[in-house]
Amino acid sequence: MKHWPLLVPLVLMGTTIETTNAGKTLYMQNCVSCHGVDGKGDGPAAARLSAAPADLTKIAARRDGIWPALEIMEILSGYSRNTQPREDMPVIVDILDHDMSEFDPGNGNPFLMPTKLIEIANYLESLQDPAPKPSLP
Repeated sequence: MKHWPLLVPLVLMGTTIETTNAGKTLYMQNCVSCHGVDGKGDGPAAARLSAAPADLTKIAARRDGIWPALEIMEILSGYSRNTQPREDMPVIVDILDHDMSEFDPGNGNPFLMPTKLIEIANYLESLQDPAPKPSLP
């Protein structure tokens, strides 16, 4: 039992790695053709689009270092179509299944969101260059 505190970081790290891997898998299945393997907007289908895909590694940088988790989830789910250019951005229906998880937008009041939506947003956050400051919704 005296080694239990040493295991906690490993368990938490395993959960983070698992979530990032699930998000990466979703990204590779749904986003890589336009946004590219590294998320820089240089996927093989990018040249055929009416508007260039966004460089997903600079989302936080374009927002003064803040990671806008809820905004990203709204774009991915199709809820928000206010961000232009949006014409070629598909709604990823597969991430809106009924598997739900708690998501804390940063105010200490978590609510349920589709698990896959959280996973892909977390993966996109991991691509940020430079890494974002503490996040806001």
